[in-house]
Amino acid sequence: MSFECTLNDLDQARVVSLQGRLDSATAGQLEKQLQSLFEAPVRHVLFDMSALDYISSAGLRIVLMTAKRAKQAQVRLVLCSMLPHVKEVFEISGFLKIIECTDTREDALTRLA
Repeated sequence: MSFECTLNDLDQARVVSLQGRLDSATAGQLEKQLQSLFEAPVRHVLFDMSALDYISSAGLRIVLMTAKRAKQAQVRLVLCSMLPHVKEVFEISGFLKIIECTDTREDALTRLA
């Protein structure tokens, strides 16, 4: 299975939609796409993970690096819509204690409003 990342701007946030498998083979692709994420002024970033089927430690590293960059830029980062098995990886890694997460995209946008 492949990996795809799309970036879109909404009124409240820049939305990063992830789809497929985020692993060591695809993490570099995501890292390149996210390099410009904070170049233009943005107040909020939303990672929509509703179509993310798998994430490895390499993918977790990219998410953590993005969270650190967001904090440095004073940008609020929210993850949303994780499939149960992906959310379990985030829970086990302890990331949900340091990165805000919501069950749905609507909940995330409400928090960011």
